[in-house]
Amino acid sequence: MCDTILIASKNRSDILNNMIKAFMKDNAFEEYSPQRHINLKNKKIVFAVELNSIGVCPYILDVLNNITLRGKDALLGSTACVLIKSPTLHYTKSFSQQIIFIANSLGCIFIGHPVVEAIEGFLNFRTWQKTLNIPLEEICYYLCRGLSDRFFSFKFLKKQNPKVSVLHASYRDTSNTLTLWYMIKKYIDGVSILEHHVENGTIQDCIGCPFKTCLYFAKQKSCFYGGSIVKEIFPAIEEADAAIFICPNYNDAISANLSAVINRITALYRRNPFYDKMLFSVIVSGNSGGDSVAKQLIGALNINKGFILPPYFAIMEIANDMGEIKKVENIENKAQEFAQNIVRSLC
Repeated sequence: MCDTILIASKNRSDILNNMIKAFMKDNAFEEYSPQRHINLKNKKIVFAVELNSIGVCPYILDVLNNITLRGKDALLGSTACVLIKSPTLHYTKSFSQQIIFIANSLGCIFIGHPVVEAIEGFLNFRTWQKTLNIPLEEICYYLCRGLSDRFFSFKFLKKQNPKVSVLHASYRDTSNTLTLWYMIKKYIDGVSILEHHVENGTIQDCIGCPFKTCLYFAKQKSCFYGGSIVKEIFPAIEEADAAIFICPNYNDAISANLSAVINRITALYRRNPFYDKMLFSVIVSGNSGGDSVAKQLIGALNINKGFILPPYFAIMEIANDMGEIKKVENIENKAQEFAQNIVRSLC
């Protein structure tokens, strides 16, 4: 049986077929069929998605639903990426995040920058055209070939004495999310952990400097604003093998301080994409919406910034009142399991 599995929309445009062709090159692959029970563990999986006018692909959702019914380890050991085409200017990012979130919760790894998206008129490739100077459609296929090279050469390397940077903007006395992290932390062995509290008033958000300005400061391992993020967080992320974002759910989004960190590390990313670093997260919601926060992290740090998404990258729980996280059913076992997943992924 072939090691590369194509999970693709049935009704495909010429553009999506060309994207698949550019990506696969001479690599052999087998197209997934619901009629055959193909083992999807320890495979290389390529999702090729044709969105409809409202930004969904019912066939891909049905496939993911059927795979989910196999159990939470249905994609364990597999590595995946996404090729996606939209007839409009929208939906490619949000549907890609949905695919990645579901597949990752089944044990699938996603390499950094795992998505090539084609929107109406290929308008998302205009910035690329400034340096490549080729037609927009050709840029799409060029990026598919580049993703292919990284995807087929990717190896999930384990580290010796790995370093982890933990970022949070919470206070232990009041935060269920931070309390959950400390429950997890006590089960982590063989990993060097450095925590950073991003306090209110200590960090300015990104102002969106021109590309050349950002690149100039990036080469200096700095940023136009400077400050504690340059002195402390930049070096910590650069030296780390993984970053763990401690994320309370604030209105179904990441807190403002952590969002500012993500925006500001663009200067660090300009110098060197984070292809060798993993992303984990601890997310606690007062009611619901933990998946919204997880998808935001996927979009910002895996799709855009290039962090590796290891299997089961996020633990998501619900706790509203102060200290309620300690009363969540089976929470100690969940914390231990997540800690073991971090250690297993890193070392």
